[in-house]
Amino acid sequence: MSEANSGAGRVTREQRDKVFLIGLDRADKRNAFDSAMMTDLSLALGEYERTPALRCAVIFAHGEHFTAGLDLMELAPKLASGGFSYPESGIDPWGVEKPRRQKPVVVAIQGTCWTAGIELMLNADIVVAASNARFAHLEVLRGIAPSGGSTVRFTHAAGWANAMRYMLTGETFDAATALSMRLVTEVVEPAEVLTRAIHFAEGIAKAAPLGVAATLDSAFKARNDGDEAALAALNSRLLELIRTEDAREGVMAMMQKREPVFKGR
Repeated sequence: MSEANSGAGRVTREQRDKVFLIGLDRADKRNAFDSAMMTDLSLALGEYERTPALRCAVIFAHGEHFTAGLDLMELAPKLASGGFSYPESGIDPWGVEKPRRQKPVVVAIQGTCWTAGIELMLNADIVVAASNARFAHLEVLRGIAPSGGSTVRFTHAAGWANAMRYMLTGETFDAATALSMRLVTEVVEPAEVLTRAIHFAEGIAKAAPLGVAATLDSAFKARNDGDEAALAALNSRLLELIRTEDAREGVMAMMQKREPVFKGR
């Protein structure tokens, strides 16, 4: 296990075997995203993408709350002047700008999860929410609009009417409602949220990384390019996978009744 704090002091990093824990670390401001934290999260995700030994990331938050959303007092002047951009070695945490992430991400939510927090979790693959989590898209009450993907992903996940109810009014909703709208994977007690998220990440990390990458790539292609494009690519990807060492290892492990050890080749 290793741990390193970022230079900006906004995001922590910790490696647990093949799992990378990325912690929002501005608890005194309810983890509101200022430009330093957005940059630091982007850099952490870029580090994760470039490190083959890391097979799944968990984004969580230090303190009682996931995030109060964007720190508009700090960000608004920069956004108005067009002065904010992600570093070259980073990844847009919200998956709006390219390059977008290619590796799996699990998110653990507790307490307040407003605006950009909802959009961050909607850009993840698995989301564990604490029963005390509270969600709100407050942008229209601040004179702006959701800009991190919810106008696309919230509507796809929850349906138009459900998504518009919350994005157009700023109304708050609870974890049970988030689950019913398919925004989160499951709801657990607050003390269990990070443990459960790590459980999912460890399960992903044990799987064949090439198989995980192919699964995500196909799903991303369907979302970005349409169903037909994704379906057309399935057979060629299967042929690539079936020739890998990992595919042979999967078969041997099944025959020998043991856990497979995948190497990503």
